[in-house]
Amino acid sequence: MVTIEDVKYVARLARLSFTPEEEEHMARDLSSILGYMRQLDEVDTSEVAPMEHVLDRVDVFREDVKQSRITHVEALSNAPDTDGDHFRVPRVIPSPSAGPR
Repeated sequence: MVTIEDVKYVARLARLSFTPEEEEHMARDLSSILGYMRQLDEVDTSEVAPMEHVLDRVDVFREDVKQSRITHVEALSNAPDTDGDHFRVPRVIPSPSAGPR
């Protein structure tokens, strides 16, 4: 049975505040929930295998297969602008000397 003091303690930990009526309501609701949990504890699950998911699901993704990569030169070949080793793109962060906009 969950007491009003239990509700106040948990509410303080969670930084919640309840009216006295809400505290009584919470105590009843939490006691009811814990009662259901006690019922579940009575169920014999010794023959039930542990499971990761309630549904029997099969991974639908393909296997990882190592594939050949393109070369550095091939990667840069379609770039609109390079410096020979890197992609060159427009500046997106203003320089500090530009000042505020």
